[in-house]
Amino acid sequence: MRFEAALLRHCWFVCGPTACGKSAVALELAPRLPAEIVALDSMTLYRGMDIGTAKPSAADRARVPHHLFDILDPREEFSVAAYLAAAEACCREILSRGRAPLFVGGAGLYLRAVLRGVFEGPPAQPALRRQWDHEAALFGPRHLHRRLAEIDPVAAARLHPHDVRRIVRALEVHAVTGTPLSAWQEQAPLPPHERPQRVFWLDPPRPWLHERINRRVEEMVRAGLLAEVQRLRELATPLSRTARQALGYKEILDWLDEQPRRPWEDVVTLIQARTRQFAKRQCTWFRHLEECRRIPISGRESPAELADRLLDSDSA
Repeated sequence: MRFEAALLRHCWFVCGPTACGKSAVALELAPRLPAEIVALDSMTLYRGMDIGTAKPSAADRARVPHHLFDILDPREEFSVAAYLAAAEACCREILSRGRAPLFVGGAGLYLRAVLRGVFEGPPAQPALRRQWDHEAALFGPRHLHRRLAEIDPVAAARLHPHDVRRIVRALEVHAVTGTPLSAWQEQAPLPPHERPQRVFWLDPPRPWLHERINRRVEEMVRAGLLAEVQRLRELATPLSRTARQALGYKEILDWLDEQPRRPWEDVVTLIQARTRQFAKRQCTWFRHLEECRRIPISGRESPAELADRLLDSDSA
């Protein structure tokens, strides 16, 4: 399952690690193309998960049309293949209005799916999933991650040790097919003459990015992240496995279940550390996708200046 090459050539992409300022750049770029923004993110899909996912404000959405935000209840699962189908439909609608689709986000897995297609894989195996979920609960998620590293070290290196949902899927694919998931996912890029040329990723200095991440987490806490997670926890239907894994939400949910609870300040520090680690993995995704064009930034540029640079890079 993959986008048509002709459709991809009309798309723009502004990617980068979390907190690097890509959304602000996209808001400056969109009116100049003109374009409508399509979320390249796995968690902004969910309604009610607003503060911790840094969703665009109502004012930003009024300024530029945004798509694939708030389309799911937190109890729902959503696969990469489902995202790809929804994104393709969005792109066709946007193009029918004479505008360009502008993908914005940091989900390397979703970016790769849009650029190269996705392996849909065998159907879910409920018995196997129950077994591995039980083992994760009993021995911890790192137990499953170590098992995955033995059979598919490439997939294990890409996945966070606490990403139980994707670890279980990788184990499941190997158990059913006898082939590592990473081997199934090795879709080659399109030939150079068919590839989209406007796939940009913003690469900031690490000290600057880490400071931005730390500050953003603190701002989320002040904005009411804990109360948002508590509201989600009290919903009549439990959060899906996907939604529960969201950065910030998982750490707070785990803390709320603790008896006795560690100090709240330790949870905030943990969220900051895991977000910095996540940003590093995001950059690895972009660096290894040859379709991506690296745009080094200093952190001192304004969003408008960076939008100008992307337009200049496209015409170069």
